[in-house]
Amino acid sequence: MTVEIVNPATGHVDYRHELLDAAGVEQRLQAAADAFPRWAATALPERATVLRAIAAGLRSRRDDFQQVMTREMGKLKAEALAEVEKCAAACEFYADHAADYLKPQQIDTEAVRSYVRYEPIGCVFAVMPWNFPVWQVFRFLAPTFMAGNVALLKHASNVPQCADLINEVVRASGMPAGVFDVLHIDNDQAAEVLRDKRVKAVTLTGSERAGRSIAANAGDRLKKCVMELGGSDAFVVLDDADLDTTVEAAVKSRFDNSGQTCIAAKRFIVVEAIADAFTERFVAAAGARQYGDPNEDGSTLAPMARADLRDELHKQVQASVAAGARVLVGGQPVAGTHAGYPATVLDNVGPGMPAYDEELFGPVAAVIRVKDEAEALRVANDTRFGLGGSVWTGDAARGEAFAQQMECGAAFVNSVVKSDVRLPFGGSKESGFGRELAEHGIHEFMNIKTIYVA
Repeated sequence: MTVEIVNPATGHVDYRHELLDAAGVEQRLQAAADAFPRWAATALPERATVLRAIAAGLRSRRDDFQQVMTREMGKLKAEALAEVEKCAAACEFYADHAADYLKPQQIDTEAVRSYVRYEPIGCVFAVMPWNFPVWQVFRFLAPTFMAGNVALLKHASNVPQCADLINEVVRASGMPAGVFDVLHIDNDQAAEVLRDKRVKAVTLTGSERAGRSIAANAGDRLKKCVMELGGSDAFVVLDDADLDTTVEAAVKSRFDNSGQTCIAAKRFIVVEAIADAFTERFVAAAGARQYGDPNEDGSTLAPMARADLRDELHKQVQASVAAGARVLVGGQPVAGTHAGYPATVLDNVGPGMPAYDEELFGPVAAVIRVKDEAEALRVANDTRFGLGGSVWTGDAARGEAFAQQMECGAAFVNSVVKSDVRLPFGGSKESGFGRELAEHGIHEFMNIKTIYVA
C-alpha cells in the first residue's frame, strides 16, 4: 500500500512510501526477539557508549531532522532544532544516570540478604504521534535502550521520514542489528504486532480513542502498557500574579508548536479581579504571532500538521461561539493556506462548549473567568483530563498549596508545564497512566524482581 505525505505548508504531496507486508513485519519481529538476549547481556557502560554515539549522531544531523520535521508536520525551524538538541541531551542523561537507576536496592529483612533487582523484559512496541516526531520517540527510546530492552516503532503515518532518519542515526551509532527498527504499518497491522507473543509491552502517546483500543488489546494479553493521552491543561491566573511574566508564558504555552502539544495550556482560568487586564494583554500578544513559512526565521506561527486537523479545530471554535463564547482575535482559517489557523483567543467560555469540555489541539486559547481562588481550583479540576497544569501568583507558597490540589500528573507554579528528562512525566484520569522519563521511566518496562537469601 502506498501512502502519500502532504506538506502542511503547501498542500503538495512531497513524499510517497510503501507499508510493510506481512513478511517484512515478521522479519523485524524475529530480529528483535533474536537481538534481545544479546543486548540484555551487554554491560551498561557499553550501552551508554552507544547512547552517547546516538546523541552525537542527532547533533550532526540536526539540519536534516529540522528539514524533515518542517516538511512533514510543519514545525517551525527554531522549534525543530531545539527538539533535536533535547533528544540528544536525553540520551546523554540516561547514559550518565542509568547505572544508578538500575543498581540493586538492598532491603533490610530477616534474610541473610534481600534486595530488589531490575531486569529487562524484551521487546517494547511504541506507537508514537506526529507533534514532536523526534522527542516523543527518544523519550521512550533512551531509557528503553539503557534498560536492556529492544524496541519497535510504529510512528504516525504522516511522519515516515522522521522515523527513517531516527533509524539511520541509531544504526550508525554501533547499535547491534535488531535492537531497534521501524515498522511502517497501518493500525490493523499494529494490533497484530501487539498481539504477538514476542512483544512484551507497549507505550503509546496519542488520542484517547487510540489509547482505549491499545490498552484493551494489551490488557487482554496481560502486557504492561504506558498511555500518555490527551490533555486540557489549566493555566490558572490568581489575583496577585505578575501580568508581564504571566502573559509572556501564556502565549508561549498556548501557541508554541502551533498549539499542538498535549501539555500546552488550553484553559486559561483567570480570577475576575484581573481578568480584563490579563485578557487585554493576552489578546495583543497572541495577535502578534505571525503565521508564515515554517522555514523562515521571522515566522512565529506555523501551519497545523494536517488540513483535516485544522478543519476539526475550526468546528470546535464555531460550536463554542454558537454556545456563547466570543472571539477576541483570530477565529477563521488563514486564507489561501493549506492548514493555517491563526492564534485565536475565545472569551466567556463555559461548560457545555467544546472549548471548555474538549481538548483543543491547535492555536486556540479558552479564557474562563472565575470569581475567586476557590472557584479557580474547582474549574481547573472540572475536566476528564489530568495531564498537567500551572498556577500563576506572586506568592510561591500560595501557588504550591494550590498546585498540590490540582488533579493532574504535573503541576507547575509560575512556570509553563514541560517535559524534563530529570522529572517523571505522565497523566491521571483520562490522560492516561504510567510514567516516562527520570528514574520512574526506566523502571516502567522492567521486571522489578525480589531476591531473598535465607
